[in-house]
Amino acid sequence: MNKNYKHNLKTRYKDEGKEKKVEKRIDFKEFHVPHETELLLFLIEDLHYTRTNAKALLAHHLISINGAPVSQFNFKLYKDDSVILTKRPIKKKARKDIPVIFENREFIVINKPYGLLSIASQTEKSSTAYRMVMDFLQSRDKHDRIFVTHRIDRETSGVLLFCKDEKLRDEIQKNWNDIVIKRGYYAVVEGVMEKQEDTIVNYIAKNRENIMYLVKPNTKDAQKCITKYKVIKGNGHYTLLDIEIMTGRKNQIRVTLGALGHYVVGDDKYGEPSNPLNRMCLHSYELTFKHPTTGKVYKFIAPMPKEFLTLVN
Repeated sequence: MNKNYKHNLKTRYKDEGKEKKVEKRIDFKEFHVPHETELLLFLIEDLHYTRTNAKALLAHHLISINGAPVSQFNFKLYKDDSVILTKRPIKKKARKDIPVIFENREFIVINKPYGLLSIASQTEKSSTAYRMVMDFLQSRDKHDRIFVTHRIDRETSGVLLFCKDEKLRDEIQKNWNDIVIKRGYYAVVEGVMEKQEDTIVNYIAKNRENIMYLVKPNTKDAQKCITKYKVIKGNGHYTLLDIEIMTGRKNQIRVTLGALGHYVVGDDKYGEPSNPLNRMCLHSYELTFKHPTTGKVYKFIAPMPKEFLTLVN
């Protein structure tokens, strides 16, 4: 069991500082859309390209929207979309085996693989779940698109929901705390839990390195976290937990369990635990929510990765 919580965070800050000095130059330009429009019009009217040059960018596959390649000139853009211009072509990929859990005219839900960003980051624009789903939808209709509704960590696998309608996305996000009924996770952690089940209430905040850490309730920008867990199975070395988060804070589960000295296996961001599966053992297995306008309850399930159970047997 690794209990060097503060030491590990300090060490990581130093390492991240070194990494920043050797970052490679990023060959893209990014522009945020200030108003609803079409792609070609945005290139001409907002970015001041000539019509000929704008069409050339599209024809040579040098444009992506939120990290997903788009080549149709009348593709609809919405406020706060990210238009990315690259020096190298980014073409759509064939997506035959995308792990779709559910799809209708309003939603598409996938079982996101671990190691894949939910959406584009400052440095990674194309290798994302967003792009994977966009490629899949546009292979059927080039005008289809999705809207980011929520996200899960890159190292976490499991249920990830996208909306197909901007207004519905806005309604869900605005009412998220009221409509979400359950967010369930499986985690394999180090050691033996002191209690078979517990509800942990703590407070976390974010530092300058974008790392979350525990703070006192009266700390500036402190966010309250409520985390419930039950032990499913253990073998003395590792313990499999069923976790429900009552608040959706960044890295909430990882920080909460790490502070107890029971790091999520494979999580080298908040500790230095063993990594026998070459992945972080955290999986979002359930998202249940009530539709903000119809009141219909949707429950989406992503089965537990088999290797989690193998690890604790």
